[in-house]
Amino acid sequence: MTNIEGKTYKLTIWDTAGQERFRTLTSSYYRGAQGVILVYDVSSRDSFEALDTWWNEVNTYCSSPDVVKMIVGNKVDKESSRAVTYKEGATMARKLQTLFIECSAKTNTGVQEAFEELVTKIIETPSLWQKKEAPNNTIRVNTQNQSQASGCSC
Repeated sequence: MTNIEGKTYKLTIWDTAGQERFRTLTSSYYRGAQGVILVYDVSSRDSFEALDTWWNEVNTYCSSPDVVKMIVGNKVDKESSRAVTYKEGATMARKLQTLFIECSAKTNTGVQEAFEELVTKIIETPSLWQKKEAPNNTIRVNTQNQSQASGCSC
């Protein structure tokens, strides 16, 4: 649950953590999604480079062209081993015309802000929530964590 401007919204979140064993199910997670968060590990260049693949999957399987997408750079608490700069993440998000934020799930830095920004954008997109499948004040959010090595995600 999250509160935006005095209203409470219930979130349904699916997190496959990028694990291969869930690959056959991920297409069904995207169907009907109102928001998708793609997470990469700022200390892993490989996870950042995998964003293009995940982005294509999101665009292939999401049932609405209006679905709100967000890229999240996670693990900013590992600043000393950073492999992807904030600027690179922001540039990628700009290129893909999507939301962007950095956070640390470990220290809870930026996590709430990421969800609030995503929900706010969904609220601003009536075509996503003015449907029979989505009751008022209910938002479904699907997340994908790009770092397979970590169990930590936003």
